[in-house]
Amino acid sequence: MTLPVRFVLSFALATAVSSPMWAASTRTITVEAGDRDREGALVTVLVTPPAGMNGATAAYRGQTVATQCARRGDKLAVSWMLPSMKADETRVYTMTFSRTQTGPVTSEVRRSGNDLDLYIKGELFARYDVTTGPNKPYFHPVYAPGQRRIVRGWPVAPAAGDTTDHRHHRGLWFTHGSVNGADFWAETANKTVPTGVSTIESGPLYASFTATTDWITADGVRIATDRRLVTAYEYRGMRIMDLAIDVEPVSGPLVFGDTKEGSFGLRLADSMRLRGGDGHILNSEGQIDGSTWGKRASWVDYRGSVDGATVGIAIFDSPTGFRHPTYWHVRDYGLFCANPFGVHDFEQGRPEGAGDHTVAMGDRLKLRYRLVVYRGMLSAEYLGQLWSAYADPPHITVR
Repeated sequence: MTLPVRFVLSFALATAVSSPMWAASTRTITVEAGDRDREGALVTVLVTPPAGMNGATAAYRGQTVATQCARRGDKLAVSWMLPSMKADETRVYTMTFSRTQTGPVTSEVRRSGNDLDLYIKGELFARYDVTTGPNKPYFHPVYAPGQRRIVRGWPVAPAAGDTTDHRHHRGLWFTHGSVNGADFWAETANKTVPTGVSTIESGPLYASFTATTDWITADGVRIATDRRLVTAYEYRGMRIMDLAIDVEPVSGPLVFGDTKEGSFGLRLADSMRLRGGDGHILNSEGQIDGSTWGKRASWVDYRGSVDGATVGIAIFDSPTGFRHPTYWHVRDYGLFCANPFGVHDFEQGRPEGAGDHTVAMGDRLKLRYRLVVYRGMLSAEYLGQLWSAYADPPHITVR
């Protein structure tokens, strides 16, 4: 079975080697921050537990920390949250095995008909909607802490005063405007069709699921399939969602075309817009507002207000994903997308097709993103520390 946390959270993953010492009931886990400050790393170790043991706790300086455990064949994946770590800092944890996992379920996947709801501490964070879209699945609603909806209501759940442009801007989604020449971005007869959900997990730290999708052209040809691994959790009042997307061709090579109409992103609530709202945009390179469009950056943050509260969402691009640092199709009217393909639109003087990318049969396109949804304001320095924990996780050894 695939280990969800390996792909979605950029977890630091350590595998214990087999030897007689691993029959012991405890392990020593050493975590090294490396050469930069990190904030909020959800880490996982994969170990061989003693017979009959299906849970584990971790302790640092005598204080027990919350863990989440999941069986992976004869291995046990044990996860816990690392708070702030300074550059060159080292922490040593003691892991103690138990017969069952302990701790309340605070992050949960709940079925709502065919849709999936992600709950954090009893509150709805986001719904993965596979039933109402004419040509794609998407997340809607998506809530910031305090239950402020950060995506536009229209056309999924229209609210008074909503703008009504770009019907295909539904919540949070992934498609692209040119795949083998077919437009999956607009609401055309080309469709990304949900085909199933697996590996649903809930627990004391994170909730996750894996969804699969077929890409079918207007003439009924299945040209690709994708797997979307989604993991959600909470850290210091922020709601975090990691997405690992793998797209594979099924009937011949896939050409992702050079167009700005893509690829992974959302349409923000109107009140959060830069134009017509009180929004503000910042990227990892220090560029702000309108100057962030079409630029390459490791992360982009877009904040504004909803119902009188300041809220925001930052999207992180992982170095393990395609064409990092990605380009950003982020607009003053609330469209907020990572798009690694639209090179000729984003870079003046580049020829059409400069951003084309072909995925051969047997290969796959890998996209990796983290969303940080928050209330209040986050500084550029703090966002950088959060990104470092995602992009360059701490090093872990198990003894």
